[in-house]
Amino acid sequence: MRAIIKRIDSGLYEIPLAETLTDSMHGEMRAFEIVTARVTDSDGAEGVGYTFTCGRNGGAIHDILSREIAEIVAGEEADRMEHLWRKVWWATHYGGRGGPTVLALSAFDIALWDLAAKKAGAPLWRHLGGHDPQVKCYAGGIDLMLSAEQLIAQTERNLARGFRAIKMKVGRERLSEDIAKVAAMRAFLGPEFPLMLDANMKWTADQAVRAARAFAPHDPFWLEEPCEPENVAGHARVVREGGVPVATGENLRTLAEFRAFIAEGAVTFPEPDVTNCGGVTVFMKIAKLAEAFGLPVTSHGAHDFTVHLLAAAPNASYLEAHGFGLDRFIEHPMEIRDGFATAPERPGHGVIFDWRGLEPLRRA
Repeated sequence: MRAIIKRIDSGLYEIPLAETLTDSMHGEMRAFEIVTARVTDSDGAEGVGYTFTCGRNGGAIHDILSREIAEIVAGEEADRMEHLWRKVWWATHYGGRGGPTVLALSAFDIALWDLAAKKAGAPLWRHLGGHDPQVKCYAGGIDLMLSAEQLIAQTERNLARGFRAIKMKVGRERLSEDIAKVAAMRAFLGPEFPLMLDANMKWTADQAVRAARAFAPHDPFWLEEPCEPENVAGHARVVREGGVPVATGENLRTLAEFRAFIAEGAVTFPEPDVTNCGGVTVFMKIAKLAEAFGLPVTSHGAHDFTVHLLAAAPNASYLEAHGFGLDRFIEHPMEIRDGFATAPERPGHGVIFDWRGLEPLRRA
């Protein structure tokens, strides 16, 4: 008899940041919200997933997980991920299709895949087919308001931690300030060091093309999210006219949205986030779609999970290491050595939370 879903437990936690972080559109961020999903089957086995926010909507995600999704999937076979994904998607479709609903579905789906890999006795990356456990990794800073000197000091710390690729924020009110900081970083890092730029949806297409052309002499590895995510045509213009590769996808919520960007030539590096694109089920479809178009896939957020997904993708590019204080609540935080992260061999995704340590930060 197949194991069935017996229980879903969800928790909402507020993780304070050691220092206030700033980007061009989200403004100042003092804490991140973590919403966890713990799926227990009839054999007593448990899978764990989570999603996160920049400080808002966590309550809605928690409610959808604990009340809506738990009811929809009760008594279902736990290893039928495609069936469960579609059942939740269509049951919540009218009021969902994105936002808190798809973040909740993502956390649930991650937990299902963790559970399945654990029961198979395999690390998730092998359970997904396996390609290469060594994944290139970059440090993703939220550092828009840092001076060039502060940015270089932060970069020195990241280099000492083992990173061999760096991402910095752009999108200051004056483009000249961005250009000066990018030039300073390029001079510090040298001519061929991978330097990514992230505008966090700041510009119109015209502004983004102008910025991209200004950055091009400094050879950025990519320019990320130059325009708002709804602007497929604008991104396509930046790809065609800007002279630099474009990464985007962390604010896309469906496979169909990625299809539109890829088919319209609006992205060079598709960049799904497993915690908000629909989970492991959808992330791997996005990776395969990108592969079919000859594109490398990168990632956003939740690096401890995502290292497994990129390790299973032959077209993997860089994994983003995006720390927001969660490492201190994880038993085995991901390590970076000589620019690479290694997908662990522990069964499942191997992320083991310190639930007792998280408890004082619980909000629901």
